[in-house]
Amino acid sequence: MSEGLANPASRADLLLGWALEAGFDRAGIATLEPQTGTGSSFLRRLERGLFASMSWLGRRPGRRVVPASLLDGARSALCVALHYHPLEGEPEPAGDLWPRVARYARGDDYHDVMERRLRRLSSRIREAFPGAGARPYVDTGPVLERALAARAGLGAVAKNTQLLDRSGSWFLLGELFLTLELEPSEPLAEDLCGNCRRCLDACPTGALPEPWVLDAERCISYWTIEHRGEMPEKARTMVGDWVFGCDICQEVCPWNQHRAVPVERQRAGIFELPPDRVELDLSGLLSISEDGYRSRFRRSPMKRAGRSGLRRNAAVAMGNRADQSYAAALERARESDDPVVSSHAEWSLERLAGDCGRVRKSPEIRD
Repeated sequence: MSEGLANPASRADLLLGWALEAGFDRAGIATLEPQTGTGSSFLRRLERGLFASMSWLGRRPGRRVVPASLLDGARSALCVALHYHPLEGEPEPAGDLWPRVARYARGDDYHDVMERRLRRLSSRIREAFPGAGARPYVDTGPVLERALAARAGLGAVAKNTQLLDRSGSWFLLGELFLTLELEPSEPLAEDLCGNCRRCLDACPTGALPEPWVLDAERCISYWTIEHRGEMPEKARTMVGDWVFGCDICQEVCPWNQHRAVPVERQRAGIFELPPDRVELDLSGLLSISEDGYRSRFRRSPMKRAGRSGLRRNAAVAMGNRADQSYAAALERARESDDPVVSSHAEWSLERLAGDCGRVRKSPEIRD
């Protein structure tokens, strides 16, 4: 190691450059002192039960508010962002027939993509700084990642709880905890939300009851991704025709309207739909076999919902679209040996039998 790299500022500059070379769009350095403000907010949400059935978030909560506890001797975190902002003129897949899926989940699993890049970056750092410790995280450990990334200057937490900067909020986060002392990046000083509340007003389920608070029990992403088994009646109408995740609060954000992310960023097809999923409509998803599920979704973040969950969600979306052309597929699914799929297909057939109309908001679930 050269004498110049003994300086925390020089080391930080070097590692930030390496992060971009590793395929990330932006990077910043965060210090690891306890996250008092964000940590207190997290603990209050736990007490209020706003995480629904996601009990793992309550395990050893103290580690989440003390980021230095995640690696012995940790002194800094290299925080990275990978953009999935839609390109100008990028077409929507298959129009109304295609299952409605959050944009980040349409291509390869970002966990795998970002973790591979972080591990390569980690190896490069260890080679350059013998004895340095490094541990990567991509949405898999007890990390309050948005707060840490905000500390690293990658944005500010918006009213919809997403991280936001002047390029918008269409980006994913990862962290590399390091035992190296690095000069921290400058946090974003400005408030990008101001008086705007479009995300709160646009949420069709009231999942954002107040700025910077998300109620998972009302969140479409929670019900279509994290919840297992039967959906309660109100959740079925709540999710509309989304089958995995939801983008509504990001789509209405003014900062996401101007396509600020450069086209030449290193996407390499990561967030584009592969051909075998472009052809998959709601009926195909509802009837997908185990082999078909494994081949189509093995590299997709959508596998988190499981085959049963995706088929359940497809059945519910059909009922909420109230399109009679789905009746035959739902009749077949009603005979499924998966009781969850069968019961949701039955519910949707009852919806088709009534005059439910097209997908609509569900004001009855608001307070």
